[in-house]
Amino acid sequence: MTTSGLCYRAEAKKIPHRDLAAWRQDLLTRLETGERLVSLFGRREDDSALLTAVLLGLEGDLALSRTTAPLARGYHELTSIRPEFHCFERELHEQTGLAMPGHPWLKPLRFEQRGATMSEYPFYRIDGKEVHEVAVGPIHAGVIEPGSFRFECHGEQVHHLEIHLGYQHRAVEQLLLERDPLQLTPLVETIAGDTSVGHAWAYCAAVEALTDCKLDDEVEFARALMLELERVAMHLAALSGLAADIAFLQGATTYGRLRTTAINASMRLCGSRFGRSALRPGGVRLRPPESTLEGLFESLKLLQRDLEPMRDLFLSARTVQHRLKGVGVLSAQRAQELGMVGLAARASDVAIDTRSAPRGGAYQLEPLAPVVHPDGDCWARACVRIGELEASLDWLERVIRRHAKWDQPRRAPGRLAPNQLAVTLIEGFRGEVMHCVETNDQGRLLHYKVQDPSLRNWMGLALAVRGNEISDFPICNKSFDLSYCGHDL
Repeated sequence: MTTSGLCYRAEAKKIPHRDLAAWRQDLLTRLETGERLVSLFGRREDDSALLTAVLLGLEGDLALSRTTAPLARGYHELTSIRPEFHCFERELHEQTGLAMPGHPWLKPLRFEQRGATMSEYPFYRIDGKEVHEVAVGPIHAGVIEPGSFRFECHGEQVHHLEIHLGYQHRAVEQLLLERDPLQLTPLVETIAGDTSVGHAWAYCAAVEALTDCKLDDEVEFARALMLELERVAMHLAALSGLAADIAFLQGATTYGRLRTTAINASMRLCGSRFGRSALRPGGVRLRPPESTLEGLFESLKLLQRDLEPMRDLFLSARTVQHRLKGVGVLSAQRAQELGMVGLAARASDVAIDTRSAPRGGAYQLEPLAPVVHPDGDCWARACVRIGELEASLDWLERVIRRHAKWDQPRRAPGRLAPNQLAVTLIEGFRGEVMHCVETNDQGRLLHYKVQDPSLRNWMGLALAVRGNEISDFPICNKSFDLSYCGHDL
């Protein structure tokens, strides 16, 4: 199937299913030869758990591998060998009760099925007469979502940061199973509100794969247009917040003002400043382009015109360089070990971008090269955002001039095929958004797995803060700009 991301569909019975020991060894072997772990998840089946591993092969194709593990015995963990497994294995233990012998840090992600209270969370502690602890959150002074940050400090230097989330767990995956599978977009769009288009596209692509609903390239370009507008708006919001945190007020006000221009462009196209209702299974719901193209071009020109001097001012300001360079460094090796994705990975010289390796769709017809920076610090993450802003705006202008034919009628998807599984990856502004949908023998939803890129990147923030002063944390936090609700599914 042609899509502007990565898509895998297979009959569930034909997915390779190995015994536990062979499955574990096969995963390690494939990762050692260069394949990349995308996800590991499972579901309970009586007194066992069906585990599914998703990998990205050397040729850029998705592949799945399955096994069944008894809950009481489980399997010997993989995190100590491959740290990128840590969040997946912790989630597996939490959601299914699967034992994980030998796991070095088997702490809850969202307190599912545990019976423990937040006050009983086992925070890590460093002993020493001169070590002090600073607790921030879960309720913050700003209008942001809840999250707890526990710092172990020696003087002003942070030795360890433990991030504790899960305060607003909404049971999204369970809700998705309880509704009509063709009418889930309004719920999917609220999984992470600033990634409404990214999650909606991943969902639509999965449904279309399971219903054999093939779309024209014009629909793919329309979806990519909305996705890039979302990327532009969110990068502007992050740069505005980052500039405010370092008291660079010219950047804070200018980037904040231009974010309004970007989200208003989305509103002209679909009636929502956050891109909601723009995507639906079988097509898009955009207004006729003839009535919006002129205003859209004006918005893009305004963004390009005002961002150029702001970019030069931001990058040349010594105060900005002093506060961002060398702060919150995450090396390329550490980013790869943790399985970092998206912008946070690319700022650490790890060129992971689903848009650059599709099997068709808008990004193959109109390529958009990933922006990579070698330094891995707050400066690098700001530079990647600035570079992606320019790349996305140029791409949008080119696409609108060449492919502005999006008033295509929606194609009504049929029934979901029975006993099938589809996995889709879409490159949201933070990184790859994954949706996995599996049906039973009647074509109804059997399992729905959602993965926001923030799940894989929060640990990167915790390690990037080590060795920095505690006053650097707001800068590091904003440079990653991760989602609380995207994690607290």
